[in-house]
Amino acid sequence: MKLVYNVEDKPSRNHLIVFAFQQVLAIMAATIAVPMIIGNGMDSSAALFGAGVGTLVYVLFTQKKSPVFLGSSFAFIGSMSAAFAGAVSVQAGYTGLIIGATFAGLVYVVLALMVRAVGVHWVNRLMPPVVIGPTVAIIGLSLAGNAVGDLQTSSLTGEPTQWAVLCGLIALLTTMIVSTYGKTNAKLIPFILGILAGYIAAAILTFIGTSTGNTAMQIINFAPVTALWENGVTLSTFFSVPKFTFLTAAKGFSEIDAGYIGTIAVAYIPVAFVVFAEHIADHKNISTIIERDLLDDPGLHRTLLGDGVGSIVGAFFGGCANTTYGESVACVAITKNASVATIIMAAFECIIISFLAPFVAFISSIPSCVMGGVCMALYGFIAVSGLKMIQRLDFELNRNVFVVSTILISGIGGLSLTFGKITITSVACALILGILVNTILRGDEDAKDRQNKY
Repeated sequence: MKLVYNVEDKPSRNHLIVFAFQQVLAIMAATIAVPMIIGNGMDSSAALFGAGVGTLVYVLFTQKKSPVFLGSSFAFIGSMSAAFAGAVSVQAGYTGLIIGATFAGLVYVVLALMVRAVGVHWVNRLMPPVVIGPTVAIIGLSLAGNAVGDLQTSSLTGEPTQWAVLCGLIALLTTMIVSTYGKTNAKLIPFILGILAGYIAAAILTFIGTSTGNTAMQIINFAPVTALWENGVTLSTFFSVPKFTFLTAAKGFSEIDAGYIGTIAVAYIPVAFVVFAEHIADHKNISTIIERDLLDDPGLHRTLLGDGVGSIVGAFFGGCANTTYGESVACVAITKNASVATIIMAAFECIIISFLAPFVAFISSIPSCVMGGVCMALYGFIAVSGLKMIQRLDFELNRNVFVVSTILISGIGGLSLTFGKITITSVACALILGILVNTILRGDEDAKDRQNKY
């Protein structure tokens, strides 16, 4: 893939701000969704701040060589819920969020030390292209239901409507047309233009629907915007300080005991090992896009340290354990902009936006159907990136067919396992099964060489 901006390149200042904002939009929906799902007063602005700070930590540890953004991890939703469920108060639950993210981050630190000691070759042997390729594809395909569900849904009524589908398709088609036929600068911001086109269409339909009393045409929920001046125009209309997790957690620290800490450890640590597998898949994927093996340089130990420590720091502010985002990787692939400077600027923009009430309100008002349309392109690119990894494999070998088919069918079918409060996601289950099948069916050296041949 020929990149417009390579890892070390730095776009001009004005372009950099716009390109970075596109990354922000790509990761925004998922990042703020996690605290909204968990509830208990968690603040989406704080999660956005935490994602920005966590990403800066990641960039620091990876020596500015990996163009990936960190955001709130969906894998830890069950763990976060367990932190509140097992706490004697909401404040203690916030303390549990930070303790849990610390446990998860320390798992990454330990794994990083192990990789540093024994090298990364075992990872390539355990997860060759025949395993990692379809697993990356599953990361995208497993999100297909979310994208299509959002595409059909009105943000105002929460009900499916054909008008929502229309707005989502306008966003999708605009994104694809701009990315394919746009001029150089436009091709670098297809998601911004796609979201704007979809938002304008949704605003027009919402205005018509409100004027005519047609509920189905009312797509946008402007409540986050109108709430800014409900009590008059004050400083808080323009500026607000996020509700940082550590401030609430400090009030609950005295309410936790050893039993609760043990509960948090059991809820978070096993999930960290699951996310470790997705960490490798994401970095294998971005490595193929930028045509550099990030597991060698800066090294898997550095990406793990960046992810782990970044997650701890991010949770300290926003409560959410962070992880590398497939949406960010897909954004790099589609725009062909792998500039780490863009990622750094996106992190700073997240931090700044978290304090600017109008920006947070506007972004919160973007209809789910519009984001669903754009995410169809993002998630699709993740899936295609994985399939590209296996296009040169020899499928005359039954082993390759069985490994890939096992991963795809179990992943698309949604196979997951739950042990108490711990859930092994469909992506993790697919990867584990793929590793087992590949290991069991590994044949002679000639077959192995043909399997890994590109």
